[in-house]
Amino acid sequence: MDYKDTLLMPKTEFPMRGNLPNKEPDMQAKWEEMNIYEKVQKRTEGRPFFVLHDGPPYANGDLHMGHALNKVLKDMIVRHKSMTGFHAPYVPGWDTHGLPIEQALVNKGVNRKELTVAEFRKMCEEYAYSQIDSQRSQFKRIGVRGNWENPYITLKPEFESRQIQVFGEMAKKGYIYKGLKPVYWSPSSESALAEAEIEYKDKKSPSIYVAFPVKDGLGVIDEDVRIVIWTTTPWTIPANLGISVHPEFTYVIVNVDGNKFLLAKDLVEFVAKEIGWETYEVIKELKGSDLDRVIAKHPLYDRDSLVMLGEHVTAEAGTGCVHTAPGHGEDDFYVSKQYGIDALSPINDRGVMTDEAPGFEGLFYEDANKEVTKKLDEEGALLKLSFITHSYPHDWRTKKPVIFRATAQWFASIESFRGELLEAIRNTKFTPSWGETRLYNMVRDRGDWCISRQRVWGVPIPVFYAENGEAILTDETIAHVAELFRKHGSNVWFEREARELLPEGFEHEGSPNGQFTKETDIMDVWFDSGSTHQGVLVERDDLVYPADLYLEGSDQYRGWFNSSLTTSVAINGIAPYKGLLSHGFTLDGEGRKMSKSLGNVIVPSKVMNQLGADILRLWVSSVDYTADVRVSDSNFKQVSEVYRKIRNTLRFLHGNVADFNPAADRVAFEDMRPIDQYVYVKLQDLIKDVLEAYEKYEFAGVYHAVNNFCTGELSSFYLDIAKDVVYIEGVDHPHRRAMQTVMYDSLLALLKLLTPVIPHTTDELWAYLEHVEEESVQLTDMPQAEDLGEAANALRERFSRLMLVRDDVLKALEEARNAKVIGKSLEAKVTVALPEKMAGILAADDIDYAQFFIVSQFEESEVEKVGSDALQLDHATVLVEKADGEKCDRCWTISETVGDDADHPALCARCADVVKKYYS
Repeated sequence: MDYKDTLLMPKTEFPMRGNLPNKEPDMQAKWEEMNIYEKVQKRTEGRPFFVLHDGPPYANGDLHMGHALNKVLKDMIVRHKSMTGFHAPYVPGWDTHGLPIEQALVNKGVNRKELTVAEFRKMCEEYAYSQIDSQRSQFKRIGVRGNWENPYITLKPEFESRQIQVFGEMAKKGYIYKGLKPVYWSPSSESALAEAEIEYKDKKSPSIYVAFPVKDGLGVIDEDVRIVIWTTTPWTIPANLGISVHPEFTYVIVNVDGNKFLLAKDLVEFVAKEIGWETYEVIKELKGSDLDRVIAKHPLYDRDSLVMLGEHVTAEAGTGCVHTAPGHGEDDFYVSKQYGIDALSPINDRGVMTDEAPGFEGLFYEDANKEVTKKLDEEGALLKLSFITHSYPHDWRTKKPVIFRATAQWFASIESFRGELLEAIRNTKFTPSWGETRLYNMVRDRGDWCISRQRVWGVPIPVFYAENGEAILTDETIAHVAELFRKHGSNVWFEREARELLPEGFEHEGSPNGQFTKETDIMDVWFDSGSTHQGVLVERDDLVYPADLYLEGSDQYRGWFNSSLTTSVAINGIAPYKGLLSHGFTLDGEGRKMSKSLGNVIVPSKVMNQLGADILRLWVSSVDYTADVRVSDSNFKQVSEVYRKIRNTLRFLHGNVADFNPAADRVAFEDMRPIDQYVYVKLQDLIKDVLEAYEKYEFAGVYHAVNNFCTGELSSFYLDIAKDVVYIEGVDHPHRRAMQTVMYDSLLALLKLLTPVIPHTTDELWAYLEHVEEESVQLTDMPQAEDLGEAANALRERFSRLMLVRDDVLKALEEARNAKVIGKSLEAKVTVALPEKMAGILAADDIDYAQFFIVSQFEESEVEKVGSDALQLDHATVLVEKADGEKCDRCWTISETVGDDADHPALCARCADVVKKYYS
């Protein structure tokens, strides 16, 4: 008889190697064929909703690691919620309007001038859909489960209609207005920008000190005094209409080589050093408020520059006398307005100086810097020119500098309902908690929202103008335009004349001849995505408003989180979300931003093609995503090794329960041996810890808990011990069935707990299970931890001490192996002596300690009796010797009973009994 044939070795067809890049697409095709998303929704119908509302990625370009991080985090949450008592639909979406798509078409050779606006917009739409198709296939390849066949898209008519209604409701409440005001203006985009579209980068700028002669000192200062200002934008000097001083600051007049200059007292020393005044004499001090309405003369033109009082003036830099150009600065605009001075902005959409800046017309504003400085020098007004590098606002799309420029724009008033916004923030749950402070401060400090853009690819601002120029924005016109957009899409605005877009028979006192025009600006794309709570959550039957969670990158505190909050509170008085969760950015292994020029870009498609989507997903679960996340090949190598261990553990578990039927063979907890009970308790602890981690969105907790359980409790402990029982004992031996019970429950629990993270792997193995009804693990609920009461606490306490002894025994065995006393641990006899503080823990006979230590023979002794060859370790004194007896050909233990059975002289008594009972 070949005794190998009597061993109950693992049987599984689940492969050891994942081969994920090849298998995952097949698994995804299977999911699509079975319509897994719809099956999950049908199964959970009637449960409480949990809606994670997808922040729309922009429909342009391939996915980067930031996309992957974002979508996997969302997918893990949604999958977990659908397995824990919730109905968790996931509707992905896309942001489709805006400059990048216009620019992409121009870069492809499309000549806009040869097309009507409607034709060009149609091309933008087609391009957007092509990008959606590309990105959708990439998101699906990552394994993100969602309603991919019916996503939300911001260019769809029903969405645009809802957006118009949001605009109309805000207008009805008085929150929408048109005004001339300095806004961020991008010459490279030829459009106004919102704060969310600004990023700061270092820029080299000229730094000039300029002297303005006093024309009328009002008896406070003499006319031979010159007021010193400082600016880094010389091109705005032609737009200067005033000088601002702080009413509470002390100002001084200094004499420098016979020239008199006025500036803030606290900045004299700094300015003197900057300009190069070797000596100066303070000849007069006065309060800033005394200078109110002093008139200076513009250094280049024959016009006045009025001294005004402004609280915005600081003593941190400059001179304390602020060059004030109301057409090019927000503070400048407001202080000038108080003095009845209108904005002057001598620059066009492209950043070119106009004829309102005589001598500089036709110059691009940055080129004008040099010419203005040169002219100031010729006029004797330039005191100092140098250059500084400072943080400066840039257009986040074109990456080029922006300017402040006063133009007529449409605004949403934030001040009108700022208190409600701040209250809504206080009622929102933030993860991480610092997000609340960040969003609160942004809303508290933000100005009104410039919502108009001078582009064509977007949702038109639904305003008409009467013959007298009066803006027409009524409930009737809004409702009509919203209905037109729902039927025809927003392109109808560009295809029809204003009269055709108004309700039939519409009249207005400002248009006695019945003539009307329409607004040509479109809405800021942040108004698009900021309206998704209405265009998606309210519009669709499969979602609810407000959402339970918005999850995006930390840059969205000033972006989508902010714009969505603004529109939702404006029209409904509540936030569109109950909770906000943010993640950091993805960086390279050295903490640098990924860029093609640095050659440090890692793209999701490459990771998936080489390693598989489940490796990418497991990596996402392993990181602290609330901070910036480093991505490198070594990260994926480490995660791949963890994946390999988890997969092999699952495979081992499955192989060893091949002949186990849970309905017939399960052993009750109370009938198990302590060692099985202990691991069963640890399994319940794992379930509890993992579910708590999921609830807190702490996915690294899931990753580490599962990894530690697989490698600690299972692979290096229980499964090692189990071989001597599960392989060796008879098929229905109670100890074997007890161990299989623990293994089977561990297998099912791990598969379910891991499904939100590595669904391809868990569903692959699920298909091999015999005693489950569901066709996919995604159609199951999470395991629930069993409360085993005091028995569990007693087992934890007992085994925490036993494991300390086991660690010492393993060390002693390793020493004996190195000293050639033994080869494998089954060749050993181990004698253990415990100190008084550990006494009694080995006394009970309900554990087979030879099996526990994976040796052939075990004895407990006293410290003074174990002999001088014993190792005195941290918790035990251990003596390792060669075991007595012969090696059993079947179980490989050394036993003195080998040879006792005449029929099977090469077997120990235990194995001989098993062979006779089951294989004779």
